[in-house]
Amino acid sequence: MLEQKTIPRLLFTLMLFAAAALAGCGEDSSAPALTDPDGKPAAADISRPAPPAARAARPTVALVMKTLTNPFFIEMERGAREAERELDVKLLVRTAAQETSIEQQIQIVDALIRDGVDAIVIAPGDSLELIPVLKNAQDAGIVVVNIDNRLDPGFSEKLGLRNVAYISVDNEQGAYSAVSHLNRFITRPTAVAIIEGIRGASNAEERKRGALRAFSENPYATVVALETAHWKIDEGYTVAADLFRAHPDIGALFCANDMMALGAVRYLKESGRQDVLVAGYDALQEALESVREGHLLATVDQQAALQGKLGVEYAVRALRGEPYPPVTLVDTRLVNRNTTDRPTP
Repeated sequence: MLEQKTIPRLLFTLMLFAAAALAGCGEDSSAPALTDPDGKPAAADISRPAPPAARAARPTVALVMKTLTNPFFIEMERGAREAERELDVKLLVRTAAQETSIEQQIQIVDALIRDGVDAIVIAPGDSLELIPVLKNAQDAGIVVVNIDNRLDPGFSEKLGLRNVAYISVDNEQGAYSAVSHLNRFITRPTAVAIIEGIRGASNAEERKRGALRAFSENPYATVVALETAHWKIDEGYTVAADLFRAHPDIGALFCANDMMALGAVRYLKESGRQDVLVAGYDALQEALESVREGHLLATVDQQAALQGKLGVEYAVRALRGEPYPPVTLVDTRLVNRNTTDRPTP
């Protein structure tokens, strides 16, 4: 039984808590307006409350990528490191062993939740399977930013993963531009094929759609095969070998990333086939050299470094309680033999 002198103290404490709760209900409407990278106003910015002051001093941001065996992600890390220096954050870089190592990415995010990082910037290997663990991260107060491959919006909404900025490119349009360039050289009936990325991944599906749309506009092009090589150079080689054994008359090939394209080009070189047009996607340094040498007809620069840099920048904005655009699509650039002058790091 409580002593009588304890009751007034309890009532006073409860009154203090009530006053603090009422004071915290107000909102700060003075956040500055932002613009997208091209300078246009961001019409539908999203934001979250500012974090505790203890976290604001030097936040820890984790960049989670698919792998470092693909130079595309080395470029992505380079951009993130630039943001780390400019914004004075602590950047942790975590990668899975391969682009198909989805379970490993899930384990990485779980570990980051336990470590209590402030933000996770992720290029997910899959558009669905990472959503539950990222929802756990968000529930733990961790900011989540999605780059490169888009998390499925419908499933995200269903699980309650909201206010996640997305930074990437228009993958469908990028692939469309590459295949449209191929089409310029297809002037007679020609069998064509597509080597896809990971099926079900948003960026892979978008690139496939763009390639199919462009091929459908050429009356001379007939798509005879669509096969996946899971973004890998060795699988690109193997799949190309299988494709040309089954369809030796293939005259043009679109590969949804440069790693698979380089694998296919290697097979064609070893087979003595110089009559096949090949286009890739990513503008890796080795691919640019292949374009200059005439083995690869074209590739697509999707500015991996800028995606990594913006991912960290948006994470910091969110941690500061500043608004940020919900979707940012950076520009792509078609690279062919006449335009291989992209600056290299």
